[in-house]
Amino acid sequence: MTTDFRLLALVQALLAIAAAPLLIGWVDQCRAWLSNRRGAGLLQPYRTLRKLLHKDAVVAYGASPLFRLSPYVQFGAMALAAAIIPIFGSRPLLATSADTIALVGLFAVARVFTALAGMDIGTAFGTLGARREMLVGFLSEPALLMVFFTASLLSQSTLLPTIVEALAQRELAIYPSLAFAGVAFVMVLLAENARIPIDNPATHLELTMIHEAMVLEYSARHLALIECASALKLLNFAAIGLALFVPWGLEAPSNGPVAVLTGSILSVVKLGTVGAGLALIETLSAKLRIFRAPEFLATAFLLAVLGLLVHQLLGT
Repeated sequence: MTTDFRLLALVQALLAIAAAPLLIGWVDQCRAWLSNRRGAGLLQPYRTLRKLLHKDAVVAYGASPLFRLSPYVQFGAMALAAAIIPIFGSRPLLATSADTIALVGLFAVARVFTALAGMDIGTAFGTLGARREMLVGFLSEPALLMVFFTASLLSQSTLLPTIVEALAQRELAIYPSLAFAGVAFVMVLLAENARIPIDNPATHLELTMIHEAMVLEYSARHLALIECASALKLLNFAAIGLALFVPWGLEAPSNGPVAVLTGSILSVVKLGTVGAGLALIETLSAKLRIFRAPEFLATAFLLAVLGLLVHQLLGT
């Protein structure tokens, strides 16, 4: 990759980081419209971040350095993931430096630090949320790996850019293996991003919280970093789903700046569609009881394994 291409890939990675809160704002706005409400507007996440960054951080008594370090690790892991995933182009900044297995590892690192920070203070709700978070991760990560393995078998590679280019060149048809994997991925996306039906990002009812329970003690810049990391994680998962199942339109830098710009605009439209679909799912669904979450994620894992087996048996 030449210097110009690396610069373009860096710009795309920085654009993804800057645009992540906008996706959250779009999802919230769509949910408001579907609920016949006006909504706070697309830019509300940016206003919230600005407010948090202007406040002084309050750290709980007895907090260890891990508590202060965790927000930076979470944001750094999601930023690295954004540099690996083809979001606005088929050649991200770290296109050949990490594959799908390393990508799952980055998500796991962020989860572990979130859970450790939740338990670090010693509050009951933080510990409860950490246990629930690790339960969700224990069940969702194998399903996500199975989805990646299905796409890897189709493309004979574990690198996301290679997978995107291989799937984009295939004939437009319904592949049973990708159909099973696609349903499983949607279920994993909802669980990994603490969305309904697994969790409700808007709730503050202690007995039902998962992600929010672990960040109750954070404030100011620490909470802003966590909010940015959560928004970037949702964008990363949406981009992964588009790269695996709707890869058309992701252009390589070698195709020229016009093609890259056109592909980026198409990616923005697809991300907007994903956000609207996510809002529709959350509006039509009810939150599951926490004891039903393992059944939900076990179903996702079984669907992902079925997709893998269908490919092995039928080759489609």
